[in-house]
Amino acid sequence: MNLNRPSEPGGVTGRLVTWIHDLAWEDVPAHVRDRAAHLLLDGLGCALVGAQLPWSRLATEAVLGVEGGGDAVVIGTGRTTTPAGAALLNSTYVQGFELDDFHPLAPLHSASLLVPSLLATADHLGREVSGRDLLLAAIVGFEVGPRVGHSIGGTEMLLRGWHSGPVFGTSSAAAACAKLRGLDPARTEDALGFAATQSAGLMSAQYEAMGKRMQHGFAARNGFYSAALAATGYTGIDQVFEREYGGYVAVYGEGHPTDLEAIVRGLGTTWETTAVVVKSWAVMGGLHGAVQAAQALRERLAGRVIERIEARVGGVVHHHGWWEPQRPLEAIGAQMNIGYATAVTLLDGTALPEQFTADRLDADDVWELIDRTAVTLDRSIDELPLTERFQTHLALTFTDGSTDSESVVAPHGNPLDPVTNDEVVAKFHALTSRVMDADRASAIVDAVHGLAEADSIAPLTALLAGPVGRALD
Repeated sequence: MNLNRPSEPGGVTGRLVTWIHDLAWEDVPAHVRDRAAHLLLDGLGCALVGAQLPWSRLATEAVLGVEGGGDAVVIGTGRTTTPAGAALLNSTYVQGFELDDFHPLAPLHSASLLVPSLLATADHLGREVSGRDLLLAAIVGFEVGPRVGHSIGGTEMLLRGWHSGPVFGTSSAAAACAKLRGLDPARTEDALGFAATQSAGLMSAQYEAMGKRMQHGFAARNGFYSAALAATGYTGIDQVFEREYGGYVAVYGEGHPTDLEAIVRGLGTTWETTAVVVKSWAVMGGLHGAVQAAQALRERLAGRVIERIEARVGGVVHHHGWWEPQRPLEAIGAQMNIGYATAVTLLDGTALPEQFTADRLDADDVWELIDRTAVTLDRSIDELPLTERFQTHLALTFTDGSTDSESVVAPHGNPLDPVTNDEVVAKFHALTSRVMDADRASAIVDAVHGLAEADSIAPLTALLAGPVGRALD
């Protein structure tokens, strides 16, 4: 057997790893490259504001206590550790406040997978890595993760209680890291075999567990490890996506329709990178419609007192975002709960870090509105096209007997109404203004904008390394 070739070149895994290996900078349209750079910038902004959150500081001490020293930068802390430890922590920071990107149809948070695993790989390689190589590897990850997610039902995984991001995300990180390492198709296949067998995550972490913020980190670390193992010649599962017994799609897709060919469909012509949603608020993606609707209604309150709040949503949002919250609510639970997100937005006009401080989480005015909230599951929404299944219908009844309502079918940020690159930069500055000076923030923006021409990512890494301030306390 030719060790440079995948085990079955015509199979789904074989075609995928060949595409990963063969993809060149010139094959990627300019607007996709540009969007990828801005998605990385968004992830870095989330990491910088997340690095010194209370739960992030606990994670830092725990992981460094296990991993010990090393040369890999732990973003925003002034500390270093092993590449694997840095991948875990940096991802935890990106996910630290539910401000990072998500893919709406195959739900995962791509930057929290790719920024940490690629920086860890660059450090592990022990040589200069160009900005162009980093960007191209990131594009591979942006493309692979959602396609793997589509193959096993995408949002169906959330409905079943899987934390879909870690389930899809290990493959995304492993593919990107294999590309950055320059692995041949056979070893890229090994990397994906290792990644697939390490894919896992339970969505019950969303209620109160700090660990929910680390679960994409497990995927980032495991993706880094998968490519590193494959690079040594240590072999992983061949044809891992299409195996009938113990294969990825067969196991994770059990009990609902699957689409194996989705993994390779449209590679190089349809760009999932451009479908990644940049968040505007610090809540899970399915609640953006509720926040946007509440903002619109708030403008029309005209002094009226709210007696009842009724929300109508589809299955994905209902399963992921509604349960009867109990006071006091942890920040992670509040960021996942449609009742809290709606109430605090009606009162404050937004849902950003300041809406999830300990005092705000236990504020009487918020809980008075939560107690007046009812959420209805509308199964007809689940029959609509995928792009419309995150819609939210919000209705208010006032003490004077009047009513008002607002519907958001596709919140701002969706692929048909994306957050622009200029808005990404503005978001970066707004977030980082809480934790660093403007000159450092501008230097990071300039470094990311210049990645395509940068001979080394070292200057960017140096800008990320120093300590940042605390966004909440």
